[in-house]
Amino acid sequence: MIPEAPLEDGGHGLVPRGEGWFVVNTREARWWHGPNRGAMCFYEGDVGFPQLGINVSVLEPGQVMSLYHWEADQEDFLVVSGEALLLVEGEERPLRAWDFVHCPPGTKHTIVGAGNGPCVIVSVGARVLSITDDWGAYVPDEASARRNASVSEESTDPETAYGEIGEREPARYDGWLSG
Repeated sequence: MIPEAPLEDGGHGLVPRGEGWFVVNTREARWWHGPNRGAMCFYEGDVGFPQLGINVSVLEPGQVMSLYHWEADQEDFLVVSGEALLLVEGEERPLRAWDFVHCPPGTKHTIVGAGNGPCVIVSVGARVLSITDDWGAYVPDEASARRNASVSEESTDPETAYGEIGEREPARYDGWLSG
């Protein structure tokens, strides 16, 4: 029988502390926030999901979900509300509520908030290679640079890549979701 994972609040919301199944309301979970990067909820806490990663992002217009990059595993995105701009393979593509984006392994991409208010995006990514040293890379891109979502030089190190725009910090939910 699979046990229930305990949820603990370390001051920034609930996270699972151990293996097993769990239920957590997104508004009660731990979030990460950065002024240039919006808010993101990673459900796995300190456990780490071995097969797939899933998160919810809330981006205001101009905020970047990530720097332009490619990953060795597939990633998928569902815009739940609002508007965003997909930067993919050097192109810009507007996104609106209920648009689904599929990025096969190796697809260069990022998403930037757009429109007049926040957008909510659910992201899912496989975890075969993305948790290894061969995960992928942050790569320069002209269209992404215009949106402050590009590195100037290719890097596989997140700390180096995000040094210019800043990391997200742990945060308690602050009303980012509507409804």
